[in-house]
Amino acid sequence: MFTPQGPTLRELAVQALSSTEHGYDLLAPKFDQTPFRTSDRLLDAVTDALRPLGPFRAGLDVCCGTGAGVRVLRQVCEEQVTGVDFSAGMLARARSTHPEAPGGPRQRWVRADARALPFRGAFDLAVSFGAFGHFLPRERPALFHEVYAALRPGGLFAFPVPAPPPVGSRPYVALWGFDLAMRVRNLLWRPRFIMYYRTFRLPDVLRDLTDAGFTTGLTALPALGARADGTPRCRLVIARR
Repeated sequence: MFTPQGPTLRELAVQALSSTEHGYDLLAPKFDQTPFRTSDRLLDAVTDALRPLGPFRAGLDVCCGTGAGVRVLRQVCEEQVTGVDFSAGMLARARSTHPEAPGGPRQRWVRADARALPFRGAFDLAVSFGAFGHFLPRERPALFHEVYAALRPGGLFAFPVPAPPPVGSRPYVALWGFDLAMRVRNLLWRPRFIMYYRTFRLPDVLRDLTDAGFTTGLTALPALGARADGTPRCRLVIARR
């Protein structure tokens, strides 16, 4: 499915009927051959937005998956980059896909739940890409508090947020349909697989970041274009400790 090297429909079905953690363990070897991988275009846009705000000494990729965000951190961090994820399979793939570059920052990969990070005051920059749908809204405050604690004073937490699709559009219907299917799946089947697209609403997210102690701001990512009304297709949330 997706590409000849990507997961088959059967493999995706087995993953979808597993827990969130085990599902990603299963998907990890072929994850980068799916549309779920963060695009290089988005990674480049975020790098361009972060570069003038640095350089940074140490960076953290929260819920790093197969390590796409490390590509950003290696370009803006001078000393060390760390990827953290709760899936051992995804971390193994990240480690093999992104070997430490000679002359670049040191790399390490840590298995941990983002809601209980094993770091305190260790980073100048934290990023995250495509992971927030795996957290229920009630879990988000704990997640943001953990990232806040992992940063040094003045540190930044940055992540892209795409503009919501127009009401009634095909993408709008598709996202609602996916979330409905996941809710029915989690109602009828255990273990649950948490993945929702419609639970990460920007006003709620900014409020939760503020409650965690961050000062928040938004910057457009012009390389990703604009919608018909002129508003950006994607913006970068920049939360400062």
